Amino acid sequence: MLSSLHLKNVALVREVELSFENGLTVLTGETGAGKSILIGGISAAMGESALKDYCPDDADYVLAEAVFEPEDSFDKVADLLSSHGISAEDRQIILSRKYQNGRTINRINGETVPVSLLRETAEMLIDIHGQHEHQSLLKPQAHRQLLDRYAGDDIKDLLAECAGLYHAYRKALAQKQDAFMDEAQRMKRMDLLAYEIRELEEAAVFEGEDEQLEEAFRRMSNGQRILDALSEAEQLTSGEEGASVQISRAVRTLSMVASCDPLLSQLSDQLMELESLASDFCRSLDDYRETFLYDASEFSRVEERLNVINRLKMKYGQSVPEIQKALEDRQKEWMQLEDYEAYLQQLDRECAKALQKLQECADGIHRIRTGKAVPLQEQITEALKDLNFLDVRFEICFERLPEIHVHGADEVVFMISLNPGTPLRPLQEVASGGELSRIMLAIKSIMADEDETETLIFDEIDTGISGRTAQSVAEKMAVIADTHQVLCITHLAQIAAMADRHYVIEKQASDGKAETLVRALKENQIAGELARILGGAKITQTVMENAAEMKMQAEERKRLLRSARH
Repeated sequence: MLSSLHLKNVALVREVELSFENGLTVLTGETGAGKSILIGGISAAMGESALKDYCPDDADYVLAEAVFEPEDSFDKVADLLSSHGISAEDRQIILSRKYQNGRTINRINGETVPVSLLRETAEMLIDIHGQHEHQSLLKPQAHRQLLDRYAGDDIKDLLAECAGLYHAYRKALAQKQDAFMDEAQRMKRMDLLAYEIRELEEAAVFEGEDEQLEEAFRRMSNGQRILDALSEAEQLTSGEEGASVQISRAVRTLSMVASCDPLLSQLSDQLMELESLASDFCRSLDDYRETFLYDASEFSRVEERLNVINRLKMKYGQSVPEIQKALEDRQKEWMQLEDYEAYLQQLDRECAKALQKLQECADGIHRIRTGKAVPLQEQITEALKDLNFLDVRFEICFERLPEIHVHGADEVVFMISLNPGTPLRPLQEVASGGELSRIMLAIKSIMADEDETETLIFDEIDTGISGRTAQSVAEKMAVIADTHQVLCITHLAQIAAMADRHYVIEKQASDGKAETLVRALKENQIAGELARILGGAKITQTVMENAAEMKMQAEERKRLLRSARH
């Protein structure tokens, strides 16, 4: 669940720190008080909106930080973060974004991350349903997405397989189309391939050859310097007046008096070790000098061979393995073009095979969708009746797409009839804005039972409803909040009365500037806020009494609804 939210310099919010619990939390306030800013701050913390858009002119930075303590989804989130080297200590997930000096820094549990990972993590933790999101129901692809989401793990792997098969088919089709050429083009291509194959075969490079040649080139390009250094080192160490001869003389001299003093004996031994080391060094130096060869013609051969390999690298690849692969690819292509008709037939078979696999996968997806559509449409119908659609009929219909796409071959259409005697018609042709809002809430209530997302936010989706319908929406919210953490921004007293916790969002002037504040209501303050929603500018004693009674009845109704689920 979302346990706390910290916003600083987010539009009119100077600084606010809010704590949340499970159940239904509502946020109310006058129009323009800044309720949308709060949801915007949460969206920004999730990486769904640009933080810089909320930066006031007089602020140096903007900060949005959300702390989650997930329960059922913790292991999945922790696995995702662990794959990116991020630990989740104390079972907390902290999403943080800060905009300052023209750049935004995204962090998860203190580690800087790309915004894509922030979004991916947030999607597993929270689901925000905005006041205009119900408009997505006007798009047919949203119907398919909702059905697939309902199908969950039963269809997830098959959809991933379908996507892979679709891309494999498109690749095979593109390869087939690219292979078509007339006879003149084929002969021209074969001539070029023959030239390149001959060039690569004659070069006959082998793996590691370039490294060997470069090492030899470095050694031989410094050949004269090496010879001079060897000669001078030999003269200084083993010449007539070299170090080795001088050390031998010192050994003989000191050995004659070594028996006179134990300390002299130790010095004599050390000097003898130096003599041995000097002798070994001189032998090694002599061996190296004998094996070191500097041949101008060999140096020229190495240099020329390196030039050949470097030219091939510029033309065919940056390494010897890439050059070798270039030869294999060209030999394969030449053989294909040599027996061109057989090659085209092979591509036809590969395309047909890829298409068959794609069709089989799409058929499997269709079977799962049609099977899941029956219980989903039954559940949506019941949920709509709970939301005061008394004579509603709802069906999920399918149409076969002319071509298979990455998600299969189905076009899913939600069909609905809102009045007795009227035929079923596509949802987008029938429902009004307020009706779409309730339909989306019905769908959300069903998805909540299937979804691991623990926190749901509803941002004024109650727009355009009132009366008994508003009461139905309030009860549906309370039921969802029995198993999920629900945050709801609302302007309806019926929904606010169902709250387990209630925050008020207010705007006031401070130092000549507007500022949005958020405060938690105590139990004895809730009726007053409900009365404000009910009574508007003038709050009478009667309105207060009605508000108190509404809260009392809502608590009783909430208790009955939740007890019925257990």
